[in-house]
Amino acid sequence: MKHKKLLKLSLFVVIMMASQIGWGQSMRMDTYCNPLNVDYTYMIYNSNKDLSYRSGADPAVVEFRGEYYMFVTRSLGYWHSADLQNWEFITPEHWYFQGSNAPAAHNYKDSVLYVAGDPSGSMSVLYTDDPKKGDWKIVPAILNNLQDPDLFIDDDGKAYMFWGSSNTYPIRAVELNREKRFIASDEIVELFNLDGEKHGWERFGENHSDTVLGGYMEGPWLTKHAGKYYMQYAAPGTEFNVYGDGVYIADHPLGPYHYQEHNPVSYKPGGFMNGAGHGSTVVGPGGQYWHFASMALSVNVNWERRLCMYPLGFDDDGIMYCDTRFGDYPRYAPAVPGKKGEFRGWMLLSYKKPVRGSSEVDDHKVQNITDENVKSFWLAEANNDQQWLEIDLGSEQTVCAVQVNYFDYKSDLYGKIPGLKHQYQILGSTDAQNWTPLVDRSNSFKDTPNDYVELAVATQARYIRYENIHVPTPNLAISDIRVFGTGAGKAPAKVKQLTLDRHADRRDISISWSRVAGAQGYNVLWGIAPNKLYSSWMVYDDVELLLKSLGTDQSYYFAVEAFNENGVSVFSEIIRID
Repeated sequence: MKHKKLLKLSLFVVIMMASQIGWGQSMRMDTYCNPLNVDYTYMIYNSNKDLSYRSGADPAVVEFRGEYYMFVTRSLGYWHSADLQNWEFITPEHWYFQGSNAPAAHNYKDSVLYVAGDPSGSMSVLYTDDPKKGDWKIVPAILNNLQDPDLFIDDDGKAYMFWGSSNTYPIRAVELNREKRFIASDEIVELFNLDGEKHGWERFGENHSDTVLGGYMEGPWLTKHAGKYYMQYAAPGTEFNVYGDGVYIADHPLGPYHYQEHNPVSYKPGGFMNGAGHGSTVVGPGGQYWHFASMALSVNVNWERRLCMYPLGFDDDGIMYCDTRFGDYPRYAPAVPGKKGEFRGWMLLSYKKPVRGSSEVDDHKVQNITDENVKSFWLAEANNDQQWLEIDLGSEQTVCAVQVNYFDYKSDLYGKIPGLKHQYQILGSTDAQNWTPLVDRSNSFKDTPNDYVELAVATQARYIRYENIHVPTPNLAISDIRVFGTGAGKAPAKVKQLTLDRHADRRDISISWSRVAGAQGYNVLWGIAPNKLYSSWMVYDDVELLLKSLGTDQSYYFAVEAFNENGVSVFSEIIRID
């Protein structure tokens, strides 16, 4: 009996300590969740229109002396991390006045870190051996007419600059004289251009539906692996759900390049937040590759974006691929050994669950916080500590993590503003009468616009309550509060009657399947071989999908899996379509 009392007391102390410091604030989290929870900068280049919004896009992430640095468009500085999960903003001593635009970054033999990305497109290369201090110096030479640059120095010391941001021109390259101020060669090499007639995913528009405008080719990033050069590029436009990164492969930095059979590599058109384009690839802890990219929010303006990261790999055939399946659900963090960033297995418990709240304004209803749509949001009548929300999960569930995604509604903030903070509490209950603290950010001084918190101890709860204390914006607005964990029921059964209808336009295919009882949604999976189903599209509620991402010259294999709060089904039959 004495031992049982001590065990209960110890557990109580752990819970109280964790709630007082804030779950995950000072305690290690073994998971992360997209979009990444960093203190995004408020953009200034639409301030003349009174448009205030945060954005983070075009991330260039590099390792330098065993740590990581992330350079992001127009951020007036950059971020540093020891583990690719926890990021701290650095305001450097010297930097671009308006921030870098689609920045390039390259680590040369751990001796010096280079960056480029002046918004004017005519730029010097900056360098430092102390990025934490940020005393950047200028290489005294100017590279002209560059947009979306990528600086690459090969193992033999030869340097190259790649660039491209156009719906007309290809990705281009030039060799640089590293010994003489990175002066460019006179020879410009054209590497490759979009071919939307063959590659369905390169077509412009939401769901690749615009057949008038050409797609944009942007953001080259070169990765060398096993002696091959993998040139990644973004298409078709940053504001669309289908924004992704593809890849061409060569034996030399200047080519010739050939299109990889599996494309796009980084692609996330479904789920809570869409897009996975214009990014960078870096080797993280344990030698695991990671791909960082941009996600589209695109409500205040088209360029309103967030950051994401996915584990990336190369299979036995040298195919580069990303794992974006359950891409905005909790995944193992980079520093967790042996897990390679895989899906944690925690399901979404809050989808379309009933919500009560203290207030709401116009069409910005409380119910918006569980609709899995980042573009809709709840707007409270006031921004004070009397505002609250309460989600009914429907039955008692095991809650493992919570994500609070704040929204900018008439925020009237511009630039990198020190001292911003989000303070709130999240409580859990089995009966809506007796409440237990799950997340306590009441004393937090961190700016956490997409706050993801992994609970130190999984908790049984039916009701989840958000209590506002302070947000740094004039208005309290939240797009979604997402609750993750495991339900008490059964995972759905296997999907049956998968039907594929490839159109006369071979870039398009209609996919349908039979509805599974108790399923919340489905993942449509496809690839170039039965064991290479690397691409996925998350579909809620529906049992059909028009996919316009295929290459005309290829056969594909498809499968569908069902999921709900309790888990994921086995794959359906894998079907080949020629």
